[in-house]
Amino acid sequence: MDRRSFLTKAALGGAAAGALAAPVIAQSAPKVTWRLTSSFPKSLDTIYGAAEVLSKRISEATDGNFQIQVFPAGELVPGLQAADEVTAGNIEACHTVGYYYWGKDPSWAVAAAVPFSLSARGINAWHYQGGGIDLYNEFLAQHNIVALPGGNTGVQMGGWFRKEINTVADMQGLKMRVGGFAGKVMEKLGVVPQQIAGGDIYPALEKGTIDASEWVGPYDDEKLGFYKVAPYYYYPGWWEGGPTVHFMFNKAAYEGLPPAYQSLLKSICQGVDANMLQMYDYLNPAAIKRLVGAGTQLRPFSPEILNACFDAANQVYAEMEATNPAFAKLWGSIKAFRTEHYTWTQIAEYNYDTFMMMQQNAGKL
Repeated sequence: MDRRSFLTKAALGGAAAGALAAPVIAQSAPKVTWRLTSSFPKSLDTIYGAAEVLSKRISEATDGNFQIQVFPAGELVPGLQAADEVTAGNIEACHTVGYYYWGKDPSWAVAAAVPFSLSARGINAWHYQGGGIDLYNEFLAQHNIVALPGGNTGVQMGGWFRKEINTVADMQGLKMRVGGFAGKVMEKLGVVPQQIAGGDIYPALEKGTIDASEWVGPYDDEKLGFYKVAPYYYYPGWWEGGPTVHFMFNKAAYEGLPPAYQSLLKSICQGVDANMLQMYDYLNPAAIKRLVGAGTQLRPFSPEILNACFDAANQVYAEMEATNPAFAKLWGSIKAFRTEHYTWTQIAEYNYDTFMMMQQNAGKL
């Protein structure tokens, strides 16, 4: 065979191989179209935007064969009913927070955020390395759901108050929008919790229907304008030390996907999970400066309030663990890791951060 003939045949062979490869890939990537409803308004590029990132990346990874159409809260269903629609099979997916459904069973909330649980870094370690994802899905299976972490805000702020709150007595009769069963803890201190979707908080504060509201943190709270109607901004949000937002999928729909699509969802959800926390860490510093510049009054919760809330939370947990095996299993797993996590965190991380904060306060950074 002469050189020219060999090169010609080799080139044709390569082209043929390339032509054959495409149909094989296409066969393993069938056309799938899902709908996903968010529990969040479209104005929040951080939380709502995470679902759009998932949609974009899954489409890119499958050459457009796997499409997830994203709808904001209220367009298909109200934000606080997103998981119900997934359970029923009316839609394939949602992006929501488990504690919105704690009224059905407090176990829904544990893998999302409960008072005095883990930080964002700690809860992610529990999810991905401590078996948290599997434990949560063991519970959610009875609701026809498979869930994967899909975002974290980091420790949240304690919320916006129309008046100063200095003592436990100041909390008596306070009407506060607070998510999850943090409200059940606050009830023990006299607070009247309100469950209100994000888009309805501002008018409720403005009209005085509620006296206070927590949401997320500086960047998102600024977008929703709470500083205009409630000047006191408290911290920390002890009920959400590291809240996880979840992508929840209808179990039958998820299990009906090709293994390659399931694997892609797991990888992309983990990337979206990390991306949200990175966004908040980058965006919140400038936002808190703008809020203070606009007249926001920053206030720490007093040690009296924090200690009372901690004790009240432990009372609630003891009651729930005694009567709810699923809750006890999830919370017991987190508690066991929480002790180890904070033992380690106070050694290196805490001391490094504390030293750097001292340099910041001294004007050396």
